[in-house]
Amino acid sequence: MTILMKELTLDKVAIGPVAVRVYEGSANTADAPVLVFFHGGAFTGTLPERSIFSETAAQAGAIVVLPDYNAPLGGVFPKPLETGFSIFSRLAQKRAGLGNRKSKLLVGGVEAGANVAAAVALKARDHYADELDGQILLSPLLDPYMASASMREAEALGMRECWSEGWSHYLSGGVCHPYAAPCTCSRLSGVAPALVLTSGDDPLRDETLGYAAALKAAGVDVHQHVLPAGTGWPSIYGAKSDDTASWQASAARQFTDFVDSLGIQ
Repeated sequence: MTILMKELTLDKVAIGPVAVRVYEGSANTADAPVLVFFHGGAFTGTLPERSIFSETAAQAGAIVVLPDYNAPLGGVFPKPLETGFSIFSRLAQKRAGLGNRKSKLLVGGVEAGANVAAAVALKARDHYADELDGQILLSPLLDPYMASASMREAEALGMRECWSEGWSHYLSGGVCHPYAAPCTCSRLSGVAPALVLTSGDDPLRDETLGYAAALKAAGVDVHQHVLPAGTGWPSIYGAKSDDTASWQASAARQFTDFVDSLGIQ
């Protein structure tokens, strides 16, 4: 399937217009799922030139909306969350011309973007619970203490200093609300079903699986998958990797199966 990409400005968003890039497969149906996908970059990243997972999800049949979410208000908490939730809220109102009212509405992200997606899902539970159908969390960056055992691998992949500086930036407003570090949230029940992906050689593996376990314990439907080491998965958020990226087919299957499961709930 050919992937079509276009640059748009999403209007009528509560915080003001937001630049977005939309990925869509040429053979998508009118009611294709809509995924708002937040890019990584350790809380300081700008809209990337390429988003491989956005292309992968579009190839699997989704309409992917990739917003420049740090640009409108800045990258210090809670501003990215405010931007992200405003975008979700706008799309919850008849999908803003993307898909239709039958389209499943999902939020997702990778690394810092997955942190924002998880926070949007938490906030959506209390404001638009019936509108958010699922969340896609790819190696979410959730623990500002960076204390997990797998985090020891971050130095070798060139990410420890990057993440440490990223957390300092994100929390520089002086607030560490559970929405800023969702792994500290004590009330997870009622959030949207989650697809959680990591890999065997991912420094974020332990906090990813820890959050998945906490969601399950709260009664949330969780689909999780650990890709084998050597698939180049850590490169999805910019880590150094000598492995050729070979995770796309597996991630696409996981995404498709997850979306299909939402249709039968």
